[in-house]
Amino acid sequence: MTAQPNTSTFPFSLDRPTSQQEAEQFCSALSGTMEALLSVIEMETDLVRAGKLREAGELQPDKARLIHEYTRGMMTAKEHAVALGNLSPASTQSLRRQHAEFQPVLRINLAVLSTAREVASNIVASVAKAAGAKNANAPTTYGRNGSAPVGPQSARGIAVNQSL
Repeated sequence: MTAQPNTSTFPFSLDRPTSQQEAEQFCSALSGTMEALLSVIEMETDLVRAGKLREAGELQPDKARLIHEYTRGMMTAKEHAVALGNLSPASTQSLRRQHAEFQPVLRINLAVLSTAREVASNIVASVAKAAGAKNANAPTTYGRNGSAPVGPQSARGIAVNQSL
C-alpha cells in the first residue's frame, strides 16, 4: 500500500484541469505561491546581506513550505501542460513568464547564501587555526627524561567580528 500525498496542504489541485475555470484557478494559485516564495527569498537575501543571520534563519519554515508547494505545483503544471495550455493559454503564458523572471532572483539568493556559508566556514577555520597555533610549540613526544608532554591547553578566548 502506498502513501497518498496530502493534497489538502497545496493551494491548488493536483488533478488535471477539465475546465477553463479550473485551469485559471490552478495558474492563479501557483502564481500566488511563486509571489509568496519570491517575497521570502528577497527578505532572506536582504537579511543575510545585512548580517542578520538569525532573522534570516527564522524564515526557513515558511521558505521550506513554499518551496515544497512551488516544486509540486511546477511538476503538476508540467504533467498537465497540454490541458493548461488548451484551457487557459493566457494564464499559462503568464505563469511561464513569471517562472522565467523568478530564476535570476533565485540565483542571486543562492549566491548570497553560498558567500555567507563560505565566510562562516573561513571564520571557523581561522579560529581553529589560531587556537591550534598556540599549542604548536608544545612537545608531542616524550621528553629527554621520559616525562609525558603536557596536554593541550584550551584557547583562552576568541574574538568574533559580527559585522559582515
